[in-house]
Amino acid sequence: MKILNKHALIGSLMTLIAMPAMAGDTIKVGFAAEPYPPFSYTDASGTWKGWEIELMGAICETAALDCKITPIAWDGIIPALNSKKIDIIMASMSITPDRLKVIDFSDKYYNTPAVIVGDKNVDIGTTAKSMKGKILGVQSGTIHRKYVLKHFADAADTIKEYQTQDEANQDLVAGRIDALQADSLAMMDFINSDQGIACCEIKGEVAADLEILGPGIGVGLRQGETALKLAINTAIKTLRDNGKYQSISKKYFSFDPYGK
Repeated sequence: MKILNKHALIGSLMTLIAMPAMAGDTIKVGFAAEPYPPFSYTDASGTWKGWEIELMGAICETAALDCKITPIAWDGIIPALNSKKIDIIMASMSITPDRLKVIDFSDKYYNTPAVIVGDKNVDIGTTAKSMKGKILGVQSGTIHRKYVLKHFADAADTIKEYQTQDEANQDLVAGRIDALQADSLAMMDFINSDQGIACCEIKGEVAADLEILGPGIGVGLRQGETALKLAINTAIKTLRDNGKYQSISKKYFSFDPYGK
């Protein structure tokens, strides 16, 4: 008879407790229900597509996870995770100290700077001084909202919040706001669209604030799910090492979004 030592037995039991029902069960992958090109959007048939959707599929395949796309409203996505309506979050969610208090994260799978996008005819930059008298838009429930309220609220004339990024973009096109803050990758599709080219430009990157902006974007998990976290981290590394990550990214970007 093989005898396990006490520490090995306890470690095995803790792994089983921490492990979700991965084998044979569906892993519900939550992402924002609102289109967020080029990360996620629906085509004419209603099928979800985009860089994050493709990368999610590759991560699940590499980790041998049976995954199901589960759109969730952005402002309810963390509660949905912790109440087990979904099992992971893959929705361009930044790893931040505040979020780490309530959920866990995988290693990052991309990292790009936050930028100010503004009307071409409006003199505005990325400093508080340049925001004086301006109307600045931002999506609610995001790290960008926290950044704007911390760094620009005392300078800008008005901070206008939006439920979706597309709503903010449309108000910028219509001239109802002077500028907005958002992720640089998300803004590239808008800037290169017919509407974006006609009206707007990236004014520059905002100053670093690691406490708010975090070190990158990760897959959100419930705290304590060690086995699932390990499987996803291993898959991300494997995709980086075998070139699949770069192959998917080249369809959407002219650079490597993984960052430093």
